[in-house]
Amino acid sequence: MNHKDTETIFSKSATESVITPYMKVLLAIACGLAVANIYYAHPLLDSIAYDFHIHPSTIGIVITVTQIFYAIGLIFLVPLGDIVNPRRLILSQMLIMCGALVVIGFSPSKIIFFLGIAIIGVLATITQTIVAYASTLSSPSERGSIVGFVTSGIVIGILLARTIAGIVADLEGWRAVYFTSAVLMFLIVILFSQKLPNTTFKQSPLSYPKLLRTVLLLFAEERILLIRGILALFIFATFSTLWTSLVLPLSAPPHSLSHTIIGAFGIAGVAGAIAAAKAGQFADRGLGQRTTGIALLLLVSSWALIDLINYSLLALVIGIILLDLAVQAVHVTNQSFILAVRPEARSRLTAAYMTFYSIGSATGSITSTNIYDKFGWNGVCLLGASFSVIALIFWMITRKSTD
Repeated sequence: MNHKDTETIFSKSATESVITPYMKVLLAIACGLAVANIYYAHPLLDSIAYDFHIHPSTIGIVITVTQIFYAIGLIFLVPLGDIVNPRRLILSQMLIMCGALVVIGFSPSKIIFFLGIAIIGVLATITQTIVAYASTLSSPSERGSIVGFVTSGIVIGILLARTIAGIVADLEGWRAVYFTSAVLMFLIVILFSQKLPNTTFKQSPLSYPKLLRTVLLLFAEERILLIRGILALFIFATFSTLWTSLVLPLSAPPHSLSHTIIGAFGIAGVAGAIAAAKAGQFADRGLGQRTTGIALLLLVSSWALIDLINYSLLALVIGIILLDLAVQAVHVTNQSFILAVRPEARSRLTAAYMTFYSIGSATGSITSTNIYDKFGWNGVCLLGASFSVIALIFWMITRKSTD
């Protein structure tokens, strides 16, 4: 089927999905590879600091810069999907990202390196453009299922980025990580240019400045966006609380695990993320609220197992699986709800919703390391459980207003 044929079919029936199983997998892989680019640096910070003569106490700014520019991309880039052909937007961003990855790999100075990292942060928001694009191509009856599957690629990319970066860096150095990613991203560009349907969508007639202003108005006009956004803030604060601080107790006695082994714990999270992709199917069947409630209960209970880190690593693994399963299930359900609200504003809805994700992730990262320094792992678990309980209580209070 060529691009012209796809466009004709879509215009005839907005209820038919034009996403094939192959395309669904390709979109999920693209999301995972794109988002991984902002997480590769985590296990490489010591090598980067050595190369550019950056003091170890300040090298964490690499992560801060990436997150700041990711937030900028959410606000200023993702909404473009409502006024620009999303296929062209996706391909353009990916090509520029390939160039930025090469710049990082060859960077002769820390100024060039940080410039490349900043560009990657902005462009990594392409994952949200792809999710909105997949939602628009999907029929209403399977939108939740497809969004869940594509979103699982993002979570898997986040969790496996650290492991992959550590392995590649051990073999060929930290720069090889970014060169490898550039090659993989370019392969995705080639496949996308051949396979992405060149479908015309109903796009907003607004100018770009007015488009940005309407993002803020969506919070006032769509109550479900605000409610589900606040839920996202707490669940991703919980997610970040675990994954930011987990390296600290595992690398210390009595475990004293290597970074490669610690990174392998991300595989447990992947198992949970894959299982949670089914949450979209439940949302399609009208079971989104029930799925949310069950997932939040699992999220709270997961911390009881995670707290046993010094007694049983098996309990920790089970806790990680439950936590990632719960977070991903709520996240997929959230997106299924909000993307059904306004078909013509899905990119803006995604940008607005993911702003809460950024706030929650930053909150969990900042607070968890401070809490660990003062109160140890028990304090971190209490913090994560508190975020989880607040999310559960908030859902119980607001669920009637969004039924």
